[in-house]
Amino acid sequence: MVMSEKESTFTFQEHVYGPLIINYRHSCLNERKKKEKLWLTTLRALENAAFYAVNFTLPSLIPPSMANYPHFTFVFIITSFICFFHGKSSSPWLNNEDNGVIMVQGRREDRPTRCDFSVGKWVYDQSYPLYDSNCPYLSTAVTCQRNGRPDSGYEKWKWKPNGCSLPRFDALKFLGKMRRKRIMLVGDSIMRNQWESLVCLVQGVIPTGHKKVTYNGLSMAFHALDFETSIEFSWAPLLVELKKGPENKRVLHLDLIEENARYWRGVDVLVFDSAHWWTHSDQWSSWDYYMEGKSLYKTMNPMIAYQKGLTTWAKWVDLNIDPRKTRVIFRSVSPRHNRQNGWRCYNQKTPLKFFSHPHVPEQVVVLKGVLKRMSFPVYLHDVTMMSAFRRDAHPSVYRRALNQAQRQHPREFSSDCSHWCLPGVPDIWNEMLSAMI
Repeated sequence: MVMSEKESTFTFQEHVYGPLIINYRHSCLNERKKKEKLWLTTLRALENAAFYAVNFTLPSLIPPSMANYPHFTFVFIITSFICFFHGKSSSPWLNNEDNGVIMVQGRREDRPTRCDFSVGKWVYDQSYPLYDSNCPYLSTAVTCQRNGRPDSGYEKWKWKPNGCSLPRFDALKFLGKMRRKRIMLVGDSIMRNQWESLVCLVQGVIPTGHKKVTYNGLSMAFHALDFETSIEFSWAPLLVELKKGPENKRVLHLDLIEENARYWRGVDVLVFDSAHWWTHSDQWSSWDYYMEGKSLYKTMNPMIAYQKGLTTWAKWVDLNIDPRKTRVIFRSVSPRHNRQNGWRCYNQKTPLKFFSHPHVPEQVVVLKGVLKRMSFPVYLHDVTMMSAFRRDAHPSVYRRALNQAQRQHPREFSSDCSHWCLPGVPDIWNEMLSAMI
């Protein structure tokens, strides 16, 4: 029986949840500027270390014969905490020489970082792009130059974070870090957009015959054979499962995920995104009903559904991924410039310089709220605000090849203000991604 959703409210905080910024390479002494702050930090860290130890570490590390002795358990926790607080992480990912990155996690106070990549400005740089639109791995819909776009200035903007620099993408360095590893980008067509960018950034340094692409259902992988590295894409725009129900109706299961998640096991770096499909209007919606448990809903507030779906994903990550072996990154929503019936991005040639009224999308607020409640350390790859300046970098009508006659009447064709021309903005996302891993 189909039930209507009960009236409910979903109040969003007007502020964005404060990100936790952790720099693993700073010693504790550099953070102890005030004695009072030291004790507060120590007590909170001890609380979290004890929680982690009791729930995750102790069952596997304490000998069964000693597990029933509370004094031994207490000493074990204190010793583990001291090693954690004064030593280096045992995780191979956390010892890499990289810039400070943003990790969203609850129960701790904000701390300073050397670099927040998400805040800065776009700077024109003639040395960009880092590859051209003849890269053989690009989809036709994003090769704007090949499709007849007359200007190319949108390819030459780099992102300059405030107070620091974003390293230029170095393909050999990236492949060196990823030697004998797998990186998988999971999400929708805009994540496919980013995957194509990453492959094109890398493939130029690999000789012909030493690289290949393989396909497995809705997943695909680029292989750098000499490095034993794979750069993979897995199609899962909602993360949770979308299935056919009775009478061929499409049912979005808000609490089921394993059908998609089976592809994510054993991967060294997982990069997720999920946002756009949750806000599609009824006309473009990919499902007819929501389902949670045994309850079926015809309608639901999109952001409540999004929160439920993300929570299912978060629980799966917490229970199934080992942070010592896998780094998990979640990319925030890519902004669209679809106002004015999709023509807001047409014929735009330069980035916006500022916003008179900066807006934080509801998806970002929901995402940060879910990440803060996780025990697994998920890194937030925040590209939303920086990309919102770039209304000039979408395919618009050049999502298909236009001949000279067709270019005289561009408004006869649909305009894509959601995806990104390549080379373009996703290349900068991947420079940030490379710095994070």
